Amino acid sequence: MQAAGGLGPVVRAVPGTANDDRAAFERFVKETGPRLGRALAAAYGFEDGRDATAEALAYAWENWQKLRHIANLPGYLFRVGQTHSRRRRQPVLFDIGGDAEYSFEPGLPKALAALSQRQRLAVVLVHGYGYTLREVAELTGIRPTTVQNHLSRGLLRLRSLLGVDDEN
Repeated sequence: MQAAGGLGPVVRAVPGTANDDRAAFERFVKETGPRLGRALAAAYGFEDGRDATAEALAYAWENWQKLRHIANLPGYLFRVGQTHSRRRRQPVLFDIGGDAEYSFEPGLPKALAALSQRQRLAVVLVHGYGYTLREVAELTGIRPTTVQNHLSRGLLRLRSLLGVDDEN
């Protein structure tokens, strides 16, 4: 049977087969991949975050039989991505071209780069992508109160670096 548009055969998942594993993995990647990618990009920058996401998902596919039943698999894969990124440790750069039209504060990339990794991760995931404190905590393996502390300190530091007055 051909898929619509002639894109190749339609693969049906048969329980207990390799097709079933593939379908389950594809569902997992579709549901979790984008959020995992955003979290790793927030932690390590776009390029390294993208590479870490690819490495984590490749690891998941290679070990899918063992990993598919882990309760917090996105958090586990976040740590796999972290391990990959540690090998290539480079400073996170948020460089915006000089002639770009800003829809945000132009000093924000430099200010975000000045935050600690955990502060930046908390600020970007919570305020940039709408994650809850609990979601960030599950993903990173730290307590929600610790995420809140990093978020509060990160926002305070951003306000200071950007010269934002809380009174306004």
